[in-house]
Amino acid sequence: MMQPPHLEDLELIHEWFLRLAEHVRAVDFSGARPLFAEDMIAFGTFENFVTGRDAVEQAQWRNVWPVTTDFRWRLDDIRAIVSADRLSAIGMGVFDSTGYHENGAQYERPGRATIGFSRGKVGDNWVANHTHMSLFRNIPTRSFGPKGASAGGQSLSTQP
Repeated sequence: MMQPPHLEDLELIHEWFLRLAEHVRAVDFSGARPLFAEDMIAFGTFENFVTGRDAVEQAQWRNVWPVTTDFRWRLDDIRAIVSADRLSAIGMGVFDSTGYHENGAQYERPGRATIGFSRGKVGDNWVANHTHMSLFRNIPTRSFGPKGASAGGQSLSTQP
């Protein structure tokens, strides 16, 4: 049977999820980059496998963050499995956000994520080297953004 994770490890995973949500809401690509390993591998909506943080930003982040709003994690539902040496972990979370149909009408856009983490030593912040984010069933995969929103990494006027 697996030992429960140390509270400090769970708190740092929780903080990682919070920081990511802040960057997504702000459409802050450069601010989010330190949360992810340069050589990360991701599954995503628009690509089967994406290798490298730069490629993930282009293929995933820039296609989603500017055209959705209100991104937030269900913080009470974040779970984690931490390795015995406490240098790698898997974090799991459920998120909510607002998507937009082509006519600007809003829809709820819930989903889930599994994040693979690593770090150099116990106590360091976690860095994601794998992400898999997906929407729940029957949720439109494409959001067009609120009327007047601009894509391509520009900040949206809406706040969390």
